Formats: sequence, structure tokens, C-alpha cells
Amino acid sequence: MVAGRDIGVTQCHRAAMTRPVFCTIVPPHVLDRLAQADDPVLAGPARRTLQRDAYERTQRRLTTVVGARGVAPLAAAEPGKPHRTVYDARNGTDLPGRKVRGEGGEPGKDATVNRAYAGLGATFELFLKGYGRDSIDGNGLPLDATVHYDREYNNAFWNGEQMVFGDGDGEIFLDFTIPIDVIGHELAHGVTQYTANLTYFGQPGALNESVSDVFGALIKQYTLGQTADEADWLIGAGLLAPRVTGKALRSMKAPGTAYDDDVLGKDPQPATMDDYVSTGRDNGGVHINSGIPNHAFYLAATELGGHAWERAGQVWYDVLTGGELQQDASFSDFATLTVKAARARYGDGEELDAVNKAWEQVGVRTL
Repeated sequence: MVAGRDIGVTQCHRAAMTRPVFCTIVPPHVLDRLAQADDPVLAGPARRTLQRDAYERTQRRLTTVVGARGVAPLAAAEPGKPHRTVYDARNGTDLPGRKVRGEGGEPGKDATVNRAYAGLGATFELFLKGYGRDSIDGNGLPLDATVHYDREYNNAFWNGEQMVFGDGDGEIFLDFTIPIDVIGHELAHGVTQYTANLTYFGQPGALNESVSDVFGALIKQYTLGQTADEADWLIGAGLLAPRVTGKALRSMKAPGTAYDDDVLGKDPQPATMDDYVSTGRDNGGVHINSGIPNHAFYLAATELGGHAWERAGQVWYDVLTGGELQQDASFSDFATLTVKAARARYGDGEELDAVNKAWEQVGVRTL
């Protein structure tokens, strides 16, 4: 392993061992770098985004102390059916905002509203049809989203209760509802919140981020009907504005290659343990080192071929929800459980071989 430079500040705050969390899609090192730009057109929105994120993170911590808002029972909601509501903040910051589309409502003229609604539905559908899970909590939790949050807000987040999307500044980031995997990534944090509840620091924190990338990618592939070989394995493709030299926020296929820009810098994710970043910042580098388990999943999925959500995705889901994954799990702990899960579900066949080989290639030992 090699020590890396300190990168960023905390992005996803887990205030306690209870469920409420605050997780954003843009890694903090990206916003930190952008906030230092000489051009105030670029730096201003990034600084305001960091300030807003800090405020929301504090609110989430307070909510954890005093108790989260309860979700009212939905008498009319059918088991196995989504219950989506999209709100419009109208460039303000009061949540949830004005209701603009409910479950079953017709598409309107606002493409952002329509994309948010569709993304919530796609996430619900994959977890239900792929894994038999009724919404992110397994019990039909309503899926709420707020769009047009704040002005030039360069992020999207899951706050433990709902999704929130900024419009971006138009210079570096575009509308955050454009990539469906962004929606899936953040809602997958909710699945982790209701299951393994991985501690948000060091390797378990990187696993938390990686699990969200995995299911975000699978939701995109499921929606597009892509096989593992057809997929681009990018997280946030379509989010970066044309002036940015880059393809996405992260690459599971080739961590460290998603962007290389004079303003944003170079994607710092490692693909193997040889380049693991040791840092005390960013909760121990959770958004950097997640590239390692991300790459392991990519390798396993492409080795197996076909639809990645079916076999490789099933193994990862079994580990996340199986009850054996500890909150402080290391990469090795997680890898070992994927081997166990592959054997339990598929026996000593190609699935087990693919999982074992993937972890070996990224330098993570299985016990």
C-alpha cells in the first residue's frame, strides 16, 4: 500500500449507529478542488454547495438526536407497488417543497420532474423484480424526491428520508437527474441504511460507497437492458458539462480514469490494493478507495457475462442483506462473505470461480 495525500472532507455523515444518514453523489474532493478555482463562476457555486451540504449534514445530526420524521401509513398503497412523490423546491431549500407529481400521475412539461419520477420507479423495479425487495426498506417505503433544490446547487443527496436533486451550475455539472445511476446510487444508500448499516469510515465506509455504485450501475443496466459486456460501467455519465475533460464521476471498469481536468484534477480512485490511499481525511478515504471493491464487482460481472444484476448482483445483494456483514467489515470480510454467498447459492461452479478471481485480481484476500 502507498499513502496518498489527504483528499476532501466528509461527504456522508453517519451521526450515530441509528439509521438517518446524509449522503451526496459528488465526492468532497471534487467540490473542494472546484471551490479553489480562480474563476468565481466556477468557485462560487462549489463553495455555496459545500456550505449547504454542511448545513444539511448538521440538520441530519440533529434529527438523529431528536428523532426522524415518521412516515405516515399508506392505507391505499399496494404491497409490491411503488409510491412515488416528486416535489419542486423552486430553487429554494425548504424540503420537501411543492408536490408536482404523485404515483400514477401523467408526465408534465418539466423533464427534471419526469426523470426523477422514472428513476425512482426504475430503482424500485430492480430491487423488487431482481431481488424480491419491496422498496428500499423491504416494507414498501414511499419514495420521495425533491427537484430544483437551491440555485446552482452542484449535488444530489439522500438525507435518510428522501432524495434531493440540484440543477447544477451549468459550467461543471448539469442537472443531477440526468444520470439514472445517480438516483440509484443514492437510494441504494437507503438500502444499506436499512440492512448492513455499514460504518461510514475507512474500509467499511468505502464498502458503503461501493455498494451504492454497484446497484446504481445495475439499475442503469437493467433499465437499458444491457449485458455486462455492453455496459459502460461509469457512474454519473452525462452529468459533467461539455467544458469538463472527463466522462463521469467514477469508472468501475477502470478506476482513476473517469476524468482528468485542469479544474477538477485527476480522478484519484485506485483499482487495486497496491494503490490504496491511506488518509485521515474524507472519513478515511471512503470515496477514493471504493474504487477497489467497485473494480472487483466489475471483474466478477464481466467474467460471468450476461446481465450483471442476475448472478454477480445477486451475490452482492445476498451479502448486504444476509445478516452476517458486520458494520465495521473490512474489504477482506466482505470479499469472504461474497465467496460464501456464491457457494451457497450456486455451488462450486463458475460463479464461485469468478468471485474468487475478481478479489484476487484487486489484491483483496478472502479468508
